[in-house]
Amino acid sequence: MRILHALNAATDVVISHFHGDHLPLADANPYQLSMRDLPHRRRRPRCWSKSDDDLSEAMRKRRADLLTYFVNGIHAAEGCSHGPLSFSQAVPHGVPRSALGTVMMTRIESGGHVFVHASDIQLLNDAAVAAIIDWRPTTVLAAGPPLYLDRLGATERRCAWQNALRLVESVNAIVLDHHLMRDARAPAWLDDLSRAAGKRVYCAADFMGKPRRLLEAQREQLYADMPVPSKWHERYARGAASIETYFDGLRDKQHNRIGTVKEMVPRRLQPKPR
Repeated sequence: MRILHALNAATDVVISHFHGDHLPLADANPYQLSMRDLPHRRRRPRCWSKSDDDLSEAMRKRRADLLTYFVNGIHAAEGCSHGPLSFSQAVPHGVPRSALGTVMMTRIESGGHVFVHASDIQLLNDAAVAAIIDWRPTTVLAAGPPLYLDRLGATERRCAWQNALRLVESVNAIVLDHHLMRDARAPAWLDDLSRAAGKRVYCAADFMGKPRRLLEAQREQLYADMPVPSKWHERYARGAASIETYFDGLRDKQHNRIGTVKEMVPRRLQPKPR
């Protein structure tokens, strides 16, 4: 909701890449940002994105769908600058030559501060990290390494750690999140990094002064504690089921555990007291 609210006054929108969890979607499920919810402004914001050089068929469709909203076009911005905005060349989504394609990083300069958004780089590419440092940022928000993936080998884990240290030594404030916080070991990894660097490294919740809720890391346990009835997602999408009725069903089945599992669910999704 905060993203949608910000879009009401935004002059510019940046799309780092065309993966489905980073975009408003024409065919969104109930848990994704839907294009139907985008504000119907008379004057649409400018849209900057990575080029379409290495897009899959699904990504090209998402880009085409977005063109129905960004009626003035989607500008390929890799390597370009516009006012306070600067954009990187394409960098790997994780390791070089990843099947997941590439992403575009963004530099924003305002009031003597430089903020860099480095979505999905995962700290696994030395050149991407060097490009961030060359931008001389004061604050960086970047995706940390996906520790939860068994295929992430020891070499990649060392690379991510070393690149994280390079960033922390070069930048005033570092926020690492996204893939990193999908693993229950992430808080310890961040704490170890902070000790090694001699200054605090934040996740997004830390930076906003919010408690850490690693819901994705706890997904298996949450599904075990809060089983989803068959066809519930389809009924929810049609408006035939609600979060409140879901908790009612849980309350009947798990009377003694419902208080514990509700504490793990964001307050905005919890049913109002009767």
